[in-house]
Amino acid sequence: MQTLFRITIQLLFLGLGITCAVAQPGEAYFDPPAGYKPEFRRERNHELIREEQRLIMESDGVKDSRFTPGESEPLNSALTHALQHEVSRIAYQIETDPAFDHRLKVNYLFGLENLLKFFRERWRRLGIEGVNPQYLSLLIANYEACVSNDKKGLSVSSFVVSLPYDAGTNLMAAGIFEKNPGYQICRENLLLKYCTLLPEKTFSVLQKNPDVSIADSLIKVVARKFPRQLYDYAAAGDRLGQRIRAIQDDAYVALVARMALSKSGQQYFPFVDNILQGRTTLDQIDAVKEDTLGYYRLLVATQLDYVKRAIQGDTAMESKALARRLEDKARSHFVTVINALHNEKDLQVRFKILQPLSAAELYYLAVSSDGTIYTSSFVRGVYPMMMSRIGNRGDSLLKEIRFDRYRKFIKMAAAFNTLDEFLASFPSASRKGVEDPANTLMRAFVKNLDKTDGLEDGADVADSYASIAETLLPVAKRMLENIQENQREAVQQGSRKGMVIYSILEKLFLSADSTRKIDLTKELGIPPVYQVPFKDLADDSGRVNIQLFIYGDKDGIGVFPGLVNLFNNNNWKIDPSNKYWVRITSAKGKPVTLYMNRPLPEEQNEDAKAQEELNIYLQQQGITPRITINRGHSYNAPYTIAQMSPASKIVFMGSCGGYNMIHDILQKAPDAHIIGTKQIADAPVNNPFLRLLMEKLRTGNDIEWIGFWKELDKIVTDKIFEDYVPPHKNLGALFIKAYTKAMTSPSTL
Repeated sequence: MQTLFRITIQLLFLGLGITCAVAQPGEAYFDPPAGYKPEFRRERNHELIREEQRLIMESDGVKDSRFTPGESEPLNSALTHALQHEVSRIAYQIETDPAFDHRLKVNYLFGLENLLKFFRERWRRLGIEGVNPQYLSLLIANYEACVSNDKKGLSVSSFVVSLPYDAGTNLMAAGIFEKNPGYQICRENLLLKYCTLLPEKTFSVLQKNPDVSIADSLIKVVARKFPRQLYDYAAAGDRLGQRIRAIQDDAYVALVARMALSKSGQQYFPFVDNILQGRTTLDQIDAVKEDTLGYYRLLVATQLDYVKRAIQGDTAMESKALARRLEDKARSHFVTVINALHNEKDLQVRFKILQPLSAAELYYLAVSSDGTIYTSSFVRGVYPMMMSRIGNRGDSLLKEIRFDRYRKFIKMAAAFNTLDEFLASFPSASRKGVEDPANTLMRAFVKNLDKTDGLEDGADVADSYASIAETLLPVAKRMLENIQENQREAVQQGSRKGMVIYSILEKLFLSADSTRKIDLTKELGIPPVYQVPFKDLADDSGRVNIQLFIYGDKDGIGVFPGLVNLFNNNNWKIDPSNKYWVRITSAKGKPVTLYMNRPLPEEQNEDAKAQEELNIYLQQQGITPRITINRGHSYNAPYTIAQMSPASKIVFMGSCGGYNMIHDILQKAPDAHIIGTKQIADAPVNNPFLRLLMEKLRTGNDIEWIGFWKELDKIVTDKIFEDYVPPHKNLGALFIKAYTKAMTSPSTL
């Protein structure tokens, strides 16, 4: 009765959120009778229990006779008492209980050992695998109660169900209650608690336990949270798949299960919510699922419907799946096609596939292909066609698409130099004293960034500013003013996220004006955006070292002589003596050295050998390149990134689609200023860039990107230059980096 009383008190305290241990001050210590000795067949069981007691007491890091896992001395004393004396008392009672035969005594002693061993191995672990050490007293008491009930053939479930998941798991780890009438209840209760703590693991747990009585209820609970898992498991031919498909009293589960059995199931997913609401039928989807245009149109129409519902506070299920499928279809079936025809001079031929699309459908092509659509594809095709279909009214377009992803579109319009034209398509103010709609739009563009999901909108605002500052100074000025106004509002409202976002954007925008001398490294903990000082590129001796990677395919072999000849003048010395690389050193001005591996034939990986030999040489000589140049096809780019110096401050990706490698480059060289192209990379841009960069370095100039890019623009005549993205237009990645740093280190702002 005393044991049960102690358990009742403990459970009461646990229910109140208070930790309570078994032993209380003044409680008697257990002392076995003089001459007591376990029966010889069970001496080993008692030895193992004592060993676990000792190991637990030492597991806190101190080899003594106390268990002190926490700061509370009363709790530590209570836990030590339970471990030393309660465990010994229970072992003694099991050993001396006349109702137990040898087999049962061994069984219960073995269970006690397992209980302690499981605790010892888990109490220091974190997360779902750990056991809270404060539960030790409760575990010991509940084990004794379980033994008492098991002895009488009564259920042990009440003592397991009352415990948190970690303690209940520890209690069942005794491993001796499988034949108890409450075992199944305990098992299902722990399974339920586990799935409550880790709902994303529910299906994998049920796959191993498909026949538990609570399976259907759990499936229904998590189905809407993890629809893709529901789909995958429903399609399986195992017992869980059968159980999911048998559920008919939940319309969503039944629909997904039906979809899972169809070869076209994935194509139905974006429309799940509308199917359930009767807005769309499977037959309607079937009618267009093989029709590229028809299916894309249905995706856009559904997106517009979901956006309308979201504005009304009704978020559609699988809206993210719809957005992903819409992006996939826009890119793969339309944008990829018009990009591939970039050399086609007849625009009617190049953009024929776009002719049937409406303004809204063209809009979603644009915002779905950020980073992949070519400049010419946007400027000559998608944008003018879209505006033509909406009567050249930007305000009408945004109203039609209900301003969905409008920040993404404004960012793209700024990058492609069509924002001024887009804003000019808005009507003037309706009356004097009323703000122009275009100004209202740009004010909204930077407002409430702290209230959006994720950081994509903030990154889009950051990315847009460099382009706007270059071409639309009045708009840039108002953007900065609006950012500062939102910063003040965030301070007044006490919005931590808002203060961080707008403070970062303000500093990024202000740093575009070199006269302000904004030190972003000091202010935000990120490298300067608009310039790279010469001193940051030079090593301790004052020399700038550059490494150029080139590959031994036909194109690489063909352009290499031209690269070397760029420096065939009195300002440079060319050293071609090494069979694996060429070294080019400045003859006048600041010390600058360019190392280029030779593009030896790739068939036998000779180009890789040349790069390896150059890397070994640089390492042996203690030379750390701070500028990396990549010349090669897109499939070579990962090899350059893998080998490049992490100390690189400037990285030029002279390969097709190099702009899309920004994330990977920053992973390798976190402080790099990156130059890449959204489409074709070729010598007409790559060579002038390298020549201009080398001259800037030889003359000791800081690399000021805005001025550098304008100067390069005057030199380059090829239209592909439009798709090269300079570092100061990659502000989005730096915004995210600065935000993450600021939220973990508040002192940076």
